[in-house]
Amino acid sequence: MSTKIPVGISACLMGEHVRFDGGHKRLIFALEDLAPYVAFEHLCPEMAIGLPTPRPALRLVKDPQGEITLRASNDKHQLDVTDAMEAFSRESVASLAHLCGYIVCAKSPSCGMERVRIYDKDGSRKNGTGIFTRTLQARLPWLPVEEDGRLQDPALRENFVARIYALYEFNQLLKGGVTRGALMAFHRRYKLLLLAHSQPQYRQIGPFVATIAEWDSVEKFALEYRLRLMKLLSNVATRRNHTNVLMHVQGYFRPNLTPAQRQELTQLIDSYRRGLQPLLAPLTLIKHYMAEYPDSWLAQQRYFEPYPEALRLRYGH
Repeated sequence: MSTKIPVGISACLMGEHVRFDGGHKRLIFALEDLAPYVAFEHLCPEMAIGLPTPRPALRLVKDPQGEITLRASNDKHQLDVTDAMEAFSRESVASLAHLCGYIVCAKSPSCGMERVRIYDKDGSRKNGTGIFTRTLQARLPWLPVEEDGRLQDPALRENFVARIYALYEFNQLLKGGVTRGALMAFHRRYKLLLLAHSQPQYRQIGPFVATIAEWDSVEKFALEYRLRLMKLLSNVATRRNHTNVLMHVQGYFRPNLTPAQRQELTQLIDSYRRGLQPLLAPLTLIKHYMAEYPDSWLAQQRYFEPYPEALRLRYGH
């Protein structure tokens, strides 16, 4: 893939000095690992509404009417930017539908995705979502969104990258003039990957795809499919689900393998299941057999390379 994937990101994670204290939160994974494959579009909502840096620290506060407001942590500043942030969020998110993912700054009252503290007037606290990210997720519910902190988790990191690549491929399909045939072919390519992410939702999306001929608009079907696709992929692929996929794939080679080869592959899959081997171990042997005993259906499956292998996301998974 020569074209880079468009992904939004909080400007502070790009190393820009835009935080309230004049600092940044440079995210190495984004700037070094993803940068060769991703075209980042960076934004700091707080700077975008005209706040300077440094600036008074902001926090989410529930007012007496139960509304969530964005105001200065220190009451002496009497700074309330709720209306400005909500207006900016609505306006900017309206132009972000082309993105295939978004990386936001954790715990930020404007950008945090989860566990952002919301304060009551009496000082009690609960968790919520930053105003900009809340709008982003509400207006673009199919968009993969992750926080910098969560991307330190190898499983969440792999899941996020798999989702942005899947969404990019699907969006390219929409741009090219979607057809029923193209949608069906896309779904076939992703069957094993979907099975690895959620077996229950995999069993639901299949019958949904079978209804495509009943829709009067293939475009409307495609948008609904995108929503279901991305919801399914938001489930992190588990070792158990990967094992089921590997055992399913093993069946394609059974007639061609010697008893010793079948035993070797079975043992390797079981070692992965028990956590003794990374996913890459059985996949490497399976890819060897795919080259030796070609199968057209397996060859088209995105499961075997959902993103560039150079990202090395399956090495420790």
